[in-house]
Amino acid sequence: MTRQVDHEIVIIGSGFSGIGMGIALRRARRDFVILEKAQEIGGTWRDNRYPGCACDVPSHLYSFSFEPNPYWSRAYATADEIQDYLLYCVEKYQLRDRVQFDTAVQEARYDEGLGIWHLAVGSSDGTMRTITAGSVVLGVGALHDPVLPDIPGLEHFRGELMHTASWDPAATVFGKRVGVIGTGCSGVQVIPPLAEDAAHLTVFQRTPVWVLPKIDPEYPDPLVDAYEKHPALMKAHRAKIKVANELRAVAFTQQPVMLKLASRLALQHLRRAVKDPELRDKLTPEYTMGCKRITMSNTYFPALAREDVTVATDAIVEGDATGLTTADGVHHDLDVLVLATGFDVAGSYRHLNIHGAHGHDLTADWDAGIESYLGVTVPHYPNLFVLLGPNTGLGHTSVLLMIEAQVDLITQLLDERDRRGTSVVTVRPSVVPGFTAEVARRSAKTVWKAGGCNSWYLDEDGSNRVLWPATVIEYEHRVRHPEMVDYEFSGAI
Repeated sequence: MTRQVDHEIVIIGSGFSGIGMGIALRRARRDFVILEKAQEIGGTWRDNRYPGCACDVPSHLYSFSFEPNPYWSRAYATADEIQDYLLYCVEKYQLRDRVQFDTAVQEARYDEGLGIWHLAVGSSDGTMRTITAGSVVLGVGALHDPVLPDIPGLEHFRGELMHTASWDPAATVFGKRVGVIGTGCSGVQVIPPLAEDAAHLTVFQRTPVWVLPKIDPEYPDPLVDAYEKHPALMKAHRAKIKVANELRAVAFTQQPVMLKLASRLALQHLRRAVKDPELRDKLTPEYTMGCKRITMSNTYFPALAREDVTVATDAIVEGDATGLTTADGVHHDLDVLVLATGFDVAGSYRHLNIHGAHGHDLTADWDAGIESYLGVTVPHYPNLFVLLGPNTGLGHTSVLLMIEAQVDLITQLLDERDRRGTSVVTVRPSVVPGFTAEVARRSAKTVWKAGGCNSWYLDEDGSNRVLWPATVIEYEHRVRHPEMVDYEFSGAI
């Protein structure tokens, strides 16, 4: 049988992961295509367009190291500005002709006989076709499959219902009764602008969130000019941010006591903004800071302190045509209901229907317990690579650092496979249990496990399947100096 493929490599997804991988493959002069289910590139920053949407990582660190941007307008970029940066990268590195839009992967199946992948893809008009590839890179990310709350009767609600990840740009809440479910990062950002326009806003809070002041100055033109003319200054600024953020990793993963100072700052921030002791008590977390993702805002607490805003802390028990009822028996009349309820971190992979070697199914395998090696390779899935896979998320700094390190690992594995004259590379199954055990052991000491809260960082069994329990510097070293003995190379080209 002849090993013929449509493309050497297929990348699924065109967010930062997919674009970063595409740039590396273009530089390496490899044949590849990027499959994107939407009509434009962008991933998270294309989809999340709700009012107030912005990044909580400093702008100069939330960009590719090889493509610094002197033109960021402020310390923390908005969603629009980040999307513009990604579009710029696509044009500069001439990737648009490599992207197939309106192309959703329905199934990916590994052919053991030929050593290739068959991908069934569909478009919005119902057209189906098959693409074959030597290798597949999953750049689908973890923040694009919205979680919808399980509220009896919610399907009967007759008002406007929308998730922050599918915001209608034409939507307006002016003069309307608005409800928001969720007070995580998206909720903290969207609540203040909604409070400005709504006739009345009800915030349904399950757990209070730690909120720090947001130091977010606009960058003056002289500083932007200096970064443009002297890239070394911008590089030094980025390095300083990286080091400062890495110190947080020590607090999160080894010394949660270090978070006490930040906790005091957050409580002072709350006391200054909220004078009502009853409301302040509702907004005071009882778990250790960092157990859930820490948020930053200067407008969140003032918004909640408004007379036309209600913070409801009783559980939602029922929805109906006109609103929601909470456990205290109060019915909240609503015209608009906003779901700031986050994402299913594994859902991005389930809908792809990935079938590997020896009858392995990724959904079934990961339902039994998500496992990978360094978050990039999965046993029994030859020539399949994952970007921002299990245990490579971050709670303290920019995930773009992880993406770049993972892209380096993938390119090294592809180069080593070519050097050996083989066509297939896969991680040895024997090395994965040890890595999984290491992650579990190191996670046990972290604030995510010991901080006294439930978060999307942990699965139903309380295991950390999302975050890297160490510094980025350590991760970078491990993936940029891989032990090739951990991988199997087979098959003739």
